Amino acid sequence: MIKPYKTLIVDDHPIVSEGLQVVFSQSKEVEIVRIFKTGSMLLDYGGLGKIDIILLDVFLPDINGIDLCLKIKKSHPKIIILAMSSQAERSIVMQMIKNGANGYLLKSASLDEFKNCINKAVEGELAFSNEVKGVIQKTSIHDLKTVPRLTRREKEILLLLADGKSTQEISDTLFLSYLTVQTHRRNLLNKCQARNLAELLKFAKENAL
Repeated sequence: MIKPYKTLIVDDHPIVSEGLQVVFSQSKEVEIVRIFKTGSMLLDYGGLGKIDIILLDVFLPDINGIDLCLKIKKSHPKIIILAMSSQAERSIVMQMIKNGANGYLLKSASLDEFKNCINKAVEGELAFSNEVKGVIQKTSIHDLKTVPRLTRREKEILLLLADGKSTQEISDTLFLSYLTVQTHRRNLLNKCQARNLAELLKFAKENAL
């Protein structure tokens, strides 16, 4: 007999957490171990090493779910984290995936959607409820997995470019040679697969770089 996935729910809305608990009580695939109302309660929990899945509210009262996801993934990378929210804003979905989430669901998703997303995530796929898929349809799942990681210097230069600074102005501001700034700028274009500055800045905004 296959053991159910030991699961935590982190959500400050009882109607959501208790509703999910009732729904999954009828499932042989998922066992709800604990329910936490805050991110701090999750971080203080000593049993994370035995947990398979966390259903994580993106908007918690004490800790940003996006940041919390990153913390949990750093300490327990094997835990599957499925983000939950009442809204599917594309930039937030992508930031959650960038921080290690295995999927993103709307809280209004059906039980079948939750089960389907859990199964996909367990199999190593990125999992999205149907409405979330519609929001991110312009961005392939491959692109979501490969949002580039920028160096500290590249981030500094990107911010200055977004402020309208020229290569020479950036050179003067950061005390770098003109050629060095040009090299960083070219690397940014390559990493973000952008053909020009306008595409680079658009990509950076959409992906919260």
